[in-house]
Amino acid sequence: MEQRKCPTCKEKVKGRRDKIYCSLSCKSIAQYEQRLENDKFYLQVDKQLKLNRKILKKYNCTGMTSLRREVLHKEGFNPNFFTHYWKNKKGDVYLFSYDYGILKIKDGEAKYILKKSLERKIFNDRMARIYEQVKPLTEYSTIQ
Repeated sequence: MEQRKCPTCKEKVKGRRDKIYCSLSCKSIAQYEQRLENDKFYLQVDKQLKLNRKILKKYNCTGMTSLRREVLHKEGFNPNFFTHYWKNKKGDVYLFSYDYGILKIKDGEAKYILKKSLERKIFNDRMARIYEQVKPLTEYSTIQ
């Protein structure tokens, strides 16, 4: 009979004929490594988006500020990675990394305007208004 070996740890596999891994931990390790290999591009994009957000959050303490491009780029910021964009009435396009955005200044200066999104605040305000309108369950009359 042929000796089967675990592809992860090279130990002897005991059990059913079609069993591939020696333990659940080896199977989990193999699946995790396969996921890292298959989703490498998506994981890199997600990592860069999170880094962009972290950098914008660090420098944007007031809700709106301006900053030189070199400062952001030195930290690892990449403006080619963004989650969505917003166009204001003037036609300026803000590129957002989750809830923090940037706008390139067109004056020839190497600067960005940093802005925090108001979407979350608007959503929270709407939910608060809805919650105030709904009566608590204790105020409803009970069936007697």
